[in-house]
Amino acid sequence: MIPGFRYIVDDIPAAVAFYRELGFEDVGPKVGGFAMLSGHGLRLMLNSPGSGGAGQAADDGTVPTPGGWNRIQLEVPDVDGEVQRLSAAGARVRTGHVDGRGGTQAVIEDPAGNPVELFASA
Repeated sequence: MIPGFRYIVDDIPAAVAFYRELGFEDVGPKVGGFAMLSGHGLRLMLNSPGSGGAGQAADDGTVPTPGGWNRIQLEVPDVDGEVQRLSAAGARVRTGHVDGRGGTQAVIEDPAGNPVELFASA
């Protein structure tokens, strides 16, 4: 089974274009506020709020929204180079170069504000 994750986004075409820049391939249907991509050994499902089961409100009425700090981590050979490339392509940079215990990281955002960590091990 391929590990999968889902992000809530407000603009499916913009999110698909963003993740294609990160090496994902559009592999599924783009219907009714949904798209499926594959890359880095992962399956990525994108839903618009209100679309499909994943876009529905919680039992307490809370509506799914993009953002937060939970994120996927993509290993890249050059964090700074990727941040520069993606920033030039319009990606928002949430955190620039950060040296941590295991290596270097930076957090960028997809067009909906969902975080993606770019990481290079020490």
